[in-house]
Amino acid sequence: MVSKNQIKLINSLQQKKYRKLHNLFIAEGKKVIQELIDADFKLEYLFVTKENLFDFKHHPELISDSELKKITALTTANDCLAVFKIPLDLDKNKTSSGLELALDNIKDPGNMGTIIRLCDWFGISKIVCTEETVDIYNPKVVQATMGSLARVAVYYTNLSEYLKTKDLEIFGTFMEGKNIYKSELPSEGIIVMGNEANGISAEIENLVTQKISIPRFGNLQQTESLNVATATAIILSEFKRNS
Repeated sequence: MVSKNQIKLINSLQQKKYRKLHNLFIAEGKKVIQELIDADFKLEYLFVTKENLFDFKHHPELISDSELKKITALTTANDCLAVFKIPLDLDKNKTSSGLELALDNIKDPGNMGTIIRLCDWFGISKIVCTEETVDIYNPKVVQATMGSLARVAVYYTNLSEYLKTKDLEIFGTFMEGKNIYKSELPSEGIIVMGNEANGISAEIENLVTQKISIPRFGNLQQTESLNVATATAIILSEFKRNS
């Protein structure tokens, strides 16, 4: 059974200010929850509507479907929900070999989660974000990562100041940039992806050392831009092509 206090707490975690206040976040679905457990995220609560979903030392609380509906952040509830501790802040200056991804004010939770999953797929271990970028512990972000949140380190900072400290090529995506398919791409560097509506900000653009673009091949060429997660997939694929 889920208590009234637990329902109130869990529902509050859909908002960033309460996640920060309680230092907790929610995750739903067996795959996501299991991967976070395997990555040693500290589990606070685990609720399930079916027995034997998890085979480990923790003992989940068996609840009804109607109880799960009261605490889920999803439109259609899954069969399990967990509450985890948010890990302590990591060192944003920690070095990482190879490529880093920098996100300039990404707002959409689905895009953010997909980008984290893409970084996991392409072996990018570090993402650095502006402080205005959507919170990675937003339930929709957690869900979209499908567990990749456990393997990719994400940091929030003053991105402009961070980039000024790095002795690496900084690549930015712009419509007028050099065709990425005709560019020599290094194995090390920082790739900046911009806001869904406005792209890379002027402040960050001034720090970009190489502008690149994904060319349009359509006959009419009237499409204004690509979805940022789709663009990230193409760009990471090209950077990793010869690695």
